[in-house]
Amino acid sequence: MTIKSFLKFNKSQRSGIFFLFGIIIVLQILYFFIDFTPTVIDNPEAEKWLSLSSEIENSKQEDPTYKFKVYPYNPNFITDFKGYKLGMATEQIDRLFAFRKLGKFANSPKEFQAVTGISDSLLKAMSPNFKFPEWVNNKSENNYQDYKNSKYQKYPEKEKLVVKDINLATKEDLMKISGIGDAISDRILGYKLNFKSFVSMDQMNEIFGLSPEIIQKLNVNFQVINPPNLNKVDINNASVKELTKFPYFKYILAKNIVIYRSMNGEIKNIAELSEIKDFPVDKIKIIVLYLQF
Repeated sequence: MTIKSFLKFNKSQRSGIFFLFGIIIVLQILYFFIDFTPTVIDNPEAEKWLSLSSEIENSKQEDPTYKFKVYPYNPNFITDFKGYKLGMATEQIDRLFAFRKLGKFANSPKEFQAVTGISDSLLKAMSPNFKFPEWVNNKSENNYQDYKNSKYQKYPEKEKLVVKDINLATKEDLMKISGIGDAISDRILGYKLNFKSFVSMDQMNEIFGLSPEIIQKLNVNFQVINPPNLNKVDINNASVKELTKFPYFKYILAKNIVIYRSMNGEIKNIAELSEIKDFPVDKIKIIVLYLQF
């Protein structure tokens, strides 16, 4: 392009050409003065392994007869460097570190393989140099005895609990229960004599001096197994005097029973008993077992 032809452009066109030349010049300057080489992000792990690799390779180059010598070691404490020299992969070493962080130890070559996931061939190469603590090696040779074969005296097996009939219990049977002595055993037997026989273990709650703990133990060891053969009270025909002989019926209650009969006829069921004035409804389920309708 000649100067003459350049002058043919108008002012705006000439400015555009100058601007284009300016951009080209700036780009050339940037190209020569700025490093456009891609930035490599530092990777400590990669640098670490590259360093280890270089160290081993340099040793081999300096000494053609170089051979990595391994001394006996505890495989639980293998370092990154040692693991790499032994042929372990990064993930295998990481598994061992994670296992150790749990406070656990591999106590045999097989257990070490299970933890790290190394191959059988690598385990075969590594295991001859494994050195576990003495207590691990002697574990199978210890002096502890199997409990079953122990020379020490064993406690006798606990006798199987046999539940007895409370109506057949003797003084000695009762006194075998912790908390029951001479006086309480006599009191239980005396209470039974008042009725000839117990019909329910709930009657233990009626005996003076029996704590809830003793009653619970009695219920565990005794039951009314065989229904007693009783001379039941004829509730519809007994006189006031005859009714008062029954321990649950005091004179006033016996009189109320006779009055109820005279006004309502025969008593036919347990529901009618609850309609009698002053009748002890809290004991009605026990009392009815002694009655004849």
